[in-house]
Amino acid sequence: MGTVTLGVSIAVPEPYGSQLQELRAGFGDAAAHGIPTHVTLVPPTEVEADRLPAIRAHLTEVAAAFPAFPMRLSGTGTFRPVSPVVFVQIVEGVEGCTRLQGEVRDPAGPLSRELAFPYHPHVTVAHGISEEAMDVAFATLAEYAAEWVCEGFALYEQGSDGVWRKLREYPFGSGPIGVPAQPGSPVDQTAEAAGATVRPS
Repeated sequence: MGTVTLGVSIAVPEPYGSQLQELRAGFGDAAAHGIPTHVTLVPPTEVEADRLPAIRAHLTEVAAAFPAFPMRLSGTGTFRPVSPVVFVQIVEGVEGCTRLQGEVRDPAGPLSRELAFPYHPHVTVAHGISEEAMDVAFATLAEYAAEWVCEGFALYEQGSDGVWRKLREYPFGSGPIGVPAQPGSPVDQTAEAAGATVRPS
């Protein structure tokens, strides 16, 4: 049956998603219109196509038991010089994203995989463009802010044209809203203290 390239992510909802996508395109990132604005849970992963039913069942199970949680974006960050990425920072929801991606990548599950870099949830707004353009992106969105309640995630497939298309959404179950913000969480401390050692997922 061949292979497919999949990704799992939290979509940034409207109107924020389209706003950031258009800004990303405006900064000169040619890939912008093929990548819906998102927070990565599982990075691009090539799998055998016949594993899709098991993957879908696993994602359904994870989502059913996971509670909704608040998400808040504020300001910009970068992985430069290690990786040519500028992103909008997640200042609330890091704990929820980190726990969710751990369950989605459960070592016993069909999407088990090692990450090349420590998991650091973020919303990419520029990737692989000139240093000058990345500086513009970093400055333009320095005061950016958005917030919403994350109520699920989605499975995407990358086509041969490089465009990511949603295969299915996975809404969370009926758990209580409210994973509290953790400004001093280990993930945040790592991001602040390690600097260039923190890399995109």
